[in-house]
Amino acid sequence: MATILVIDDEESIRGLLRDILSKAGYRVLEASDGREGLAAYQKEPVDLVIMDLLMPNTDGLEATLQLTREYVDAKVIAMTGAQGDRNFLDVANLFGARRTFHKPFDMTQLLQAVKEELAAK
Repeated sequence: MATILVIDDEESIRGLLRDILSKAGYRVLEASDGREGLAAYQKEPVDLVIMDLLMPNTDGLEATLQLTREYVDAKVIAMTGAQGDRNFLDVANLFGARRTFHKPFDMTQLLQAVKEELAAK
């Protein structure tokens, strides 16, 4: 069973993802910000990380960059609801995220992306 770490400061998003991913047969760990997520990954490397980009403390961009630099095999799916001049999702790709989603996201598409990333080497 693959383990997925969900890092998001919104408990409702973490809960939704936990429920959907658990029902799909995945083990789910949670963290409420990038700092907590990095510590969780260092304690127990997981198969996939789903990371919000805008969070307090260590944000998702910084955490994505740190994860992909320290762990070459780290797989990150980034997501954000941010709007405006800066394109956070493009930056997340540059920092090593394999896929990106804008909130609100389509759960079927997200589950398909999770399945594909877990199957990829």
